[in-house]
Amino acid sequence: MDPLAPGEFRSETVYLNTASYGLPPARALASVAAVTERWAGGYGSPSTHDDQVETLRASFARLLSGATADDVAIGHGVGSLIGPAAVALPPGAEVLVPEDDFASVPNPFRYRGDLIVRAVPLARLAEEVRPQTALVAASVVQSADGRAIDPAELRAVTRANDAWLLLDATQAAGWLPLRFDDADFWVCATFKWLLGARSVSLLAVHPSIADAVRPVSPGWYAAADRWAEMYAPQRLSDTVRRLDDTPDWLGVVYSVAGLRLIEELGVEAIGRHNRALATRFRDGLTELGLPSIAGDSPIVTLPGAGEFADRLAESGIVTSARDGGLRVSFHVHNGSDDVERALKALAQN
Repeated sequence: MDPLAPGEFRSETVYLNTASYGLPPARALASVAAVTERWAGGYGSPSTHDDQVETLRASFARLLSGATADDVAIGHGVGSLIGPAAVALPPGAEVLVPEDDFASVPNPFRYRGDLIVRAVPLARLAEEVRPQTALVAASVVQSADGRAIDPAELRAVTRANDAWLLLDATQAAGWLPLRFDDADFWVCATFKWLLGARSVSLLAVHPSIADAVRPVSPGWYAAADRWAEMYAPQRLSDTVRRLDDTPDWLGVVYSVAGLRLIEELGVEAIGRHNRALATRFRDGLTELGLPSIAGDSPIVTLPGAGEFADRLAESGIVTSARDGGLRVSFHVHNGSDDVERALKALAQN
């Protein structure tokens, strides 16, 4: 199996670490270089590229089937974008989270100080939702080991208990088809599977609950007419854009290029490609007698094998150590040769 977009990437390593940081596509580097040249020449200003924010919103909305650009806010990090959901809950409300989820998901609720945050095993998340649960917050795909939830199943249970559902799609968007109606809140960092910038994250809020969510500390960019009201008392946007933070325009230009590549290749095609490589890798691990966490995602984790990450790096194979395990992840720039090289290196360790 060949890489899906070989001409877009120039890695000099066997890069199996998209779950940490996606490789930059050539088109993204070219876009940023062009903007930087104009900036260095004194021809650029923030407003010059502000239209790209709207392009980015629309691209992310298309990845969330059923969403529109007006449902999407832009920010820098997942934790801060979750803030408005945390603030919207009444004191003493119960928030249900999976044990060992990535810290950005539970932290805004845990450190508000007056909420009840209950952590349960991921496999029991749906069955642990109860009438007193106000909100369930979880990653669609777990960062540490690639285990996934079923958003539709969890959505049905939260609706039955009149609870909100917040899903972090950071490790899923770009290879897994997602439906907007399957959650009340969607948050996503763009710098992994969406091949975007570290400085750009996105939040989508379902219209059914959007009126109940207000910004925590709105800046000038949250205004209805931000460029005309920079110094006067502002009227906040009537849409989810009122949750915007001032964007990094250079990061937005970069992220637009990355999402454009994802859309051109197609999420379903990317998912098939990535999963096929991960399946071949899991099968090879079994043949080597090396156990891995069961699953059907592009993230493959070998429990207790985190020390292998440094050894593989010596062979030019980039992975990561997470929660004591070796984490390997496959994306559009990878092919069968990468799988075989990784398996060969592991066989020698």
